[in-house]
Amino acid sequence: MELILFGEQEQSHVGSTLCKMATNDPSEDELSIPRASMNKMIKEVLPRIRVANESRELILNCCKEFILLVSSEANAVCNEQNRRTINPDHVLTGLDKLGFSDYRQAVEEVARQCKDITAKRRRQSTRLENLGIPEEELLRQQQELFARARHEQMLADQQHLQQISQLQTDAEMHAAMRSAMVHSSDEDDDYS
Repeated sequence: MELILFGEQEQSHVGSTLCKMATNDPSEDELSIPRASMNKMIKEVLPRIRVANESRELILNCCKEFILLVSSEANAVCNEQNRRTINPDHVLTGLDKLGFSDYRQAVEEVARQCKDITAKRRRQSTRLENLGIPEEELLRQQQELFARARHEQMLADQQHLQQISQLQTDAEMHAAMRSAMVHSSDEDDDYS
């Protein structure tokens, strides 16, 4: 592991920031790295070692400070170039200026992966536009599908109504036959 020393001014800034983070001052409104993500990373890197909660907090605070330093330096580079948006090149230059050139290759790889994912999402969102079928034709096909579905539903409803009607007719015939049998049975029982 390599120890990187900062100048006196940077050391005091880093120290004061770490002290503020360690006290967890609720008045300070800052972004944080999700603890679950940090715990997962720690388990992946150190699978057989138990890491104390204080150590986890320290790692989390160091990560926050690293992000703060790199983003501040990237912002300074962006401002020097009179730009309004920080881009990956600004971050890479910031890493170099802070002495973290060893991370450059990994950061470039992650930037490429992010670019690929973004491009893939864009392609997926424009899939409908890339079908090569005009919107009018798609609308016509949709209307045709709706009409076919309505017709099939109408046929199913008619069949259902016929079944209900048949059941009612059968029930009425059954009731009439039962009534006739009871009436016939009453006449046979006349003992006069």
